[in-house]
Amino acid sequence: MTTPHTPVPPAGPPQNDPAPSGTGETPAIEAASGRSGYLYRKVALHLADHPDQILKVGEITRAIGAPSSGAVFEALKKMAAAGHATHHRDPHHRFQITQPGVDAAGTLPPAAPRTRSGGGAGGGGRQSRPAPVPRPNGTLYHPRRLGKGWDVEELRRLRAQQVPVLLYGPPGTGKTAMVEAAFPDLLTVAGTGDTVVDDFLGSYNPIPGGGYEFVHGPLVTAMRDGRVLLVDDATLIPPRVLAVLYPAMDGRGVITIPANGNETVQAVDGFYIVAGHNPGVHGAVLTEALASRFTVHLHVTTDWDLARQLGVPKPVVNAAIDLNADLTAGKTVWAPQLRELLGFVTVRDHLGMTAALANLAGIAPDDARDDVTAALSRHTGTPITAFALGKR
Repeated sequence: MTTPHTPVPPAGPPQNDPAPSGTGETPAIEAASGRSGYLYRKVALHLADHPDQILKVGEITRAIGAPSSGAVFEALKKMAAAGHATHHRDPHHRFQITQPGVDAAGTLPPAAPRTRSGGGAGGGGRQSRPAPVPRPNGTLYHPRRLGKGWDVEELRRLRAQQVPVLLYGPPGTGKTAMVEAAFPDLLTVAGTGDTVVDDFLGSYNPIPGGGYEFVHGPLVTAMRDGRVLLVDDATLIPPRVLAVLYPAMDGRGVITIPANGNETVQAVDGFYIVAGHNPGVHGAVLTEALASRFTVHLHVTTDWDLARQLGVPKPVVNAAIDLNADLTAGKTVWAPQLRELLGFVTVRDHLGMTAALANLAGIAPDDARDDVTAALSRHTGTPITAFALGKR
């Protein structure tokens, strides 16, 4: 994934980056494009295509084929004034789109016919970036690229085609958030080593006045109502328990409930199962029987660009990237993901940067804490220790 360009030291005007010019905002845009707003759309959509980059005016001008860097500069200043871009002066004028800018760009009509990156037959026009999708807890999920479209849309298409998906990756990368955003009718079973068949099928519960009644579980509800069932941390569930899912997932779409008189349940249209798998979690076992039930295995990693756009400082993101590379190489046992980085932003906003860095080190497991503090210290230039109370 591309990372923002490293700031360059002060220097004279670049040879290939024309000095921005132009005295009027709207006249400059109209002069360059022939009608008001046309160039602005091209600039906004280009920045939205490169959300992780800080681009010079000349780079943008050449990329979109604009005749005047001055007109482009005026459009960029307009974006910055609206909070849709950040204006960097180091000393070149460089701009990076903000998350509000990304969201706004998703509502813009295309500025000109454009093909997908890489071209190729059947590319067609590039799809607009979708707006963030609300989750049940009120937070927003920012869709990411997947295949020819966006993850939320593609998951819905896979559901329509009854193609089951297994999401895998470290905890905190957004697997559950993506599924919640894609399927408003979601039911969830949170898997643990103590999960039992009753957690899927249901069990007898006491009723007022004495006696018991059978209360159906989430698997039965999802089958009867045509809803989506997410089996989160599925590989922590004992394999003999997970076997209860298999008749519902194959061509039969039928299960029986032995505890309720061998009641038969038939799945209706819309029923769909998604599972999550955290390979690095102690006790997680992906059996062949489970893996073979899922046609698509989708690796979900942290979206570093989104972390930057949501306010995580670049040095902290870079430290997290290094730690994740070490995690992949087996050099450490833990690395912060998007969940921890967003928590960092919350702590920073309430307690300050020093406390946030110390807290990020403090939440690391004991056997990874030295690795985390070293990476954070190296990238931020600040000696860091785990968060702790001071003296009175």
